[in-house]
Amino acid sequence: MSGFTTVGVGAPAEAASTRTRRCVGLFVGLISALMLSACLLTGTARAAAATGTITNYTDPSMAVPTGIVTGPDGALWFTNAESGSIGRITTGGAVSSFSGAGIDDPQGIAGGVAGASTAGPNGSLWFVNFYSNSIGQISTSGAVTNYTDPSINGPWGITMGPDGALWFTNELGDSIGRITTDGTVTNYTGTGIDEPNQIVAGPDGALWFTNSGNNSIGRITTSGTVTNFTAAGITSPQGLAVGPDGALWFTNFFTNSIGRMTTSGTVTDYTSSTLNGPLRIAAGPDGAMWFTNYDGNSIGRITTSGAITDYTSSSVSAPEGITAGPDGGVWFTNTGNNSIGRIQASQAAETPQELCQLTVADVEASSRYQGLPPLTKNVVNQILTGACTQLGTITPKLNSRQFAQVITTYKTAVQLLAVGGWLTSGQASSLTALASGLTAS
Repeated sequence: MSGFTTVGVGAPAEAASTRTRRCVGLFVGLISALMLSACLLTGTARAAAATGTITNYTDPSMAVPTGIVTGPDGALWFTNAESGSIGRITTGGAVSSFSGAGIDDPQGIAGGVAGASTAGPNGSLWFVNFYSNSIGQISTSGAVTNYTDPSINGPWGITMGPDGALWFTNELGDSIGRITTDGTVTNYTGTGIDEPNQIVAGPDGALWFTNSGNNSIGRITTSGTVTNFTAAGITSPQGLAVGPDGALWFTNFFTNSIGRMTTSGTVTDYTSSTLNGPLRIAAGPDGAMWFTNYDGNSIGRITTSGAITDYTSSSVSAPEGITAGPDGGVWFTNTGNNSIGRIQASQAAETPQELCQLTVADVEASSRYQGLPPLTKNVVNQILTGACTQLGTITPKLNSRQFAQVITTYKTAVQLLAVGGWLTSGQASSLTALASGLTAS
């Protein structure tokens, strides 16, 4: 693996033959890790689908699932509004259900900032109970704690704040709430807060929320200062999420459009004939925004430049919550047929050979690779493509300890490639996620 740290491509005083050897050494190190990953196969690896492919998961415990978020344990956690329970589904589709006295019509759920797969402030997930006017906490082992306060009135959305507390909307109380991990609740009111719905931690250190009652987007600082933004492109906003472009993206449910607002308040409105009751929205792993078309029974995708794509399937029924998963997919709740859906959003690998090919494609697209001398580039390309081809025929069996070692080796190789400039941080993150999701069937 030393080739990763000693590469000296382009050093002016270095001979071409030396540069070639070092470049080849770098990639041989990579391929060594990739070839080891072939040993993950004890059969056919769990398949990931082409972009846009929808998979549906059902379970008797699912009853009007609404909110969904990626948890700190790498699974998806969701709220079952009708049964008063919290559900958990692994990326492989295994479902668990947790119920308790402190769960009553749960709606929004938070597991990390903007739905990221990071733990809450104390490693738990937090949710709101709309009917019982309370805030719930559930550990990844299923232990539930419930918190009440007179100011909690019809809580709907919840998110992790930048201050280590949870922030939530009181839709019936026209206020914004804050709760610490020990259950201390603070309530904030202000001009412009009218039926607040979704809330997210913004890119500017403040909390942002949708006001469905007065067609506006609200902002509240961690000290409680409220600002309200109105514009022609904000009409009964519902869902809200921070985009990869640092803007706030929201859904206009009744006017069938997707809105984008900068932190200074500039609004752009996007429409399409495929938009039909857009409800929730989330940033995907592919640099685009993904949203649920509740009335249209479909999943939508919008790029940061406004290009909209619609995905349909007979299994999509009144989809509501949506979040980016840790596996290159976007996961959503189907309230209409009591199921959880997944749509493939980014590059995928079914086998270690395909993972190798994806890694090679990313590396060869880098400016560092493109800057190699033609002869060096040709040699490296032959080594990489040849190794990936051979990888398809290698299928020895490993025990669980060796399995874990191979995954660790591959991830280390990917991170070293990122440090060396052969992969972007985004590519490294995606490939690492793919490696984590590649399991034997």
